[in-house]
Order: sequence, then structure tokens, then C-alpha cells
Amino acid sequence: MRVFLTGASSGLGEALARHYAASGAILALFARREAELTHLAAALAPATVATYAGDVREPADLARAGADFIARFGLPDVVIANAGISRGALTDEPDDLPTFRAIFETNVLGMVHTFAPFVRAMRKARRGTLAGIASVAGFRGLPGSGAYCGSKSAAITYLESLRVELRGTGVAVVTVCPGFIETPLTARNPYRMPFLLGPDEAARLVARAVARRKRFYVLPWQMALLGKVLRCVPRPLFDRVAARRERKPRDE
Repeated sequence: MRVFLTGASSGLGEALARHYAASGAILALFARREAELTHLAAALAPATVATYAGDVREPADLARAGADFIARFGLPDVVIANAGISRGALTDEPDDLPTFRAIFETNVLGMVHTFAPFVRAMRKARRGTLAGIASVAGFRGLPGSGAYCGSKSAAITYLESLRVELRGTGVAVVTVCPGFIETPLTARNPYRMPFLLGPDEAARLVARAVARRKRFYVLPWQMALLGKVLRCVPRPLFDRVAARRERKPRDE
């Protein structure tokens, strides 16, 4: 199996890299931090690992990485768009506007840029799986998290559009919506995080959903149930409850 993975240098991405390496996969690991990628690749020996330092906001970075991996190892069987960032941001704070841009460019356009080098070749080969890591945060909007919730909601809808576009081509699109995972993204959260998963367990569940080519997958199962309830809560009630929620810290 050949796997191309973004956001691979820490958190869920690193755990996914370790999971697939243990199963004998040939890996492409893409992330901004070159030193961390090099260290991880060494730790995954004797697995075959190609590392690519770049930014998912830059389509040229992913185009070069994708072309190099295909030339060296062939078309990936699985592409996982995992790179993402999460920060508190407020619309009435002018200093937060760059944060909004960075989050949307990373979490939404970064996903598009990740898939773009592979979709045409996968369609021609009539095989492959494209998996996007969204979030249950995309189900409803939360105060102070408009950028993150909005980006994940957009990612969910984008992935659905792509799935329908590729229906019948042999290429699967998997939307993955994790709840809380113990990663650097959640380390600063000041609020309670129910059903918190360790990264290794989360990686196992994600890889299983990808292997089964599930259209839409929420993990863990408790969060899937909670997510269904949240989507049905009437707006007046949701507003009253959500407005009292503690907010993710802003970068100040």
C-alpha cells in the first residue's frame, strides 16, 4: 500500500504515519517542519518513507511532492489530507483577520491542494481513496471558534461535493470527523473535552474507516451519537447553551 499524508509531523498525522508504517505501507509524509519529518522518518525504519517539507497553502509545494512520489513509487492508494490548524479568533478584532485567512487556507484550500495532484490519475486508474480530516466542530458554530468551525464545515461540504463528483469512478472519498484527540491542537483548550482519544487509538480508527471506504465517519462512537443530537437541537436552545461555553484562546 502507498499512502500520501499531510500534517504528518505531529499529532494525528504522526500517529497515522506510525500506524501505516507498522503495516508495511510506503509512505509520503508532508509537513512544514522538515526537522520533525526527518526525525519521524528515521524512527519509522525500516519502512520506506519519502519526506516533503512544504505548506499545504501552497499548491506548488504539493504538486511537486505528488509528482515526485508518483515518479518514484507509483500512484498512491490512499491520500489523507490531515493538515489543519486551530486558533481562537473574533470577527471584531482586526488583528484576528490574518488568523481567519490562515485557518481557512490551511483547513479548506489545503485539502483541495492535497488532492489535486492525484484526482485525475486516480480517476484514470479507476482506483484510490481520498480521505479528508474534518471535525465534529463543523457540525455547529461555537463562540470564539468561528474560523475553525467555519473551515471544518466547509471541508465537510467540499468533501461531499467531491464524493458525488467521483461516484462511479472507482475513487472513494472519505470524510472523517474526529471529536477531541490528544494533540498539540487541543493542548491549549480551556474547556472539558468529552470522549478524548489518544492519538494512536484515533489513528487506528481512522485507518479502519479509510480501509472500509466509509463515506462519512465520526469518531469515537460516543461523539457520533452526540453529534447527531447537536445537529437536531433547536437554534434558540443551542444559542443559549453554546453562548456560555468557554472559548479557545486567541493568539495575542
